[in-house]
Amino acid sequence: MTSASALISDRQLDDVLAWRAQGPVRVREFLADAHALAATLPGGQWLLNLCEDRYHFAVGFAAGLLAGKVSLQPSSHSPETLQRLAADHDGICWISDQADAVPGVPGGPFPDLASLARAEVHEVPQIDDERLVAILFTSGSTGLPQPHRKTWGKLVRNGRAEAAALGLLQRPQTIVGTVPIQHSYGFESTLLIALHGGCQFASGKPFYPQDIVEAIEAVPRPRMLVTTPFHLSTLMASGLPVPPLDLVLSATAPLSPELARRVEDHCGAPVHEIYGSTESSALASRRTLDGAAWQPMQAVRLEHEGDTTHASGGHVEGRVPLSDLIETCADGRFLLHGRHADLVNIAGKRTSLAYLNHQLGALPGVVDVAFFLPDETEGSEAATSVTRLVAFVVAPTLDARTIMAGLRPRLDAIFLPRPLVLVDALPRNSTGKLTRQALQVLYAEQVGHGPR
Repeated sequence: MTSASALISDRQLDDVLAWRAQGPVRVREFLADAHALAATLPGGQWLLNLCEDRYHFAVGFAAGLLAGKVSLQPSSHSPETLQRLAADHDGICWISDQADAVPGVPGGPFPDLASLARAEVHEVPQIDDERLVAILFTSGSTGLPQPHRKTWGKLVRNGRAEAAALGLLQRPQTIVGTVPIQHSYGFESTLLIALHGGCQFASGKPFYPQDIVEAIEAVPRPRMLVTTPFHLSTLMASGLPVPPLDLVLSATAPLSPELARRVEDHCGAPVHEIYGSTESSALASRRTLDGAAWQPMQAVRLEHEGDTTHASGGHVEGRVPLSDLIETCADGRFLLHGRHADLVNIAGKRTSLAYLNHQLGALPGVVDVAFFLPDETEGSEAATSVTRLVAFVVAPTLDARTIMAGLRPRLDAIFLPRPLVLVDALPRNSTGKLTRQALQVLYAEQVGHGPR
């Protein structure tokens, strides 16, 4: 006998679920919108939901559930990515805030909800726990994006586990998110914890500091900002007063204690981080200023096999190998020692790109950094050449000589960048990540020759 879980957990129909420019949206109104949209969707198994408006995406996701569709959620919306998805999924349709998002593929812009026929809603739908409801794709940081299947029951447990880890079950928050909702972090930390953790969510996706401030002001307390180190850094650099927050959540890249302290002082709220991946979903959390150790979420198990750690249990789909080097502590928490792919070995000495970025980013005046290890030189000299690290740095008030002087006491000489390149900005994607491909392009432009 199969089990089922509610589309929205532990809510009454008249409870507020979301906030739009027009005001609050109650559960019954959200469900009426989802039913109305579901009735307009064409046949087929796959729904490519490209809506950036968080409410539009949520309604589209729920409509897909009601219509028996699987939500395809790529982290990149490049034409090449979307056309590849369309070619790989027969019977696909799309919805988007933009017209002609995927030319030549069935779909259309998100409709004016007021124009749809909406019926009265009397109950919250139930969804089979074993049903495949979403496929999330990796960001492609180390290669082509890879698909990861998500079942409904696991997603429900995911939302509840994260809400419990952050104390939201006792004190639900109104969520303002700067991150795309298609991405696993945005999907879990703005939508799933609203559907299954008692929270409410704001519809927008503010990017610039002034937009973030206005989005926070527009919703009631207690308020939670779900964001990235990149957005926090630019918000602090703006000097704008930030309305009182009750929780700040960060992910997608390491958050320095220095930045976390500035945010806590400026916003009056504790700063927490989430650790996880598209493959595994969110696995652990920590308050940044409490130390480096991570606390696993409910029922999550970590098992070591050599240098590889596997996650399983709870909301994790199967048994997932993790990309990070992990050390388990005696109290059940764990430490991260960088990604396997980030390990650097030069002339027999080892470090990680994460460590190098941390040391460089800690220098006063440095806004953003990225160490990059080019591919080894090909040809007859490859066996005797030493690959040199490159560092790209955003530091508007500093010159390269000053930065190198500050870096020398922090690093072994062999890990000092040759060259150190000052740039106006790093090519981060919409989630604040830097893919190796983007850094390769930057390397080719700035250093004069691309990877071989």
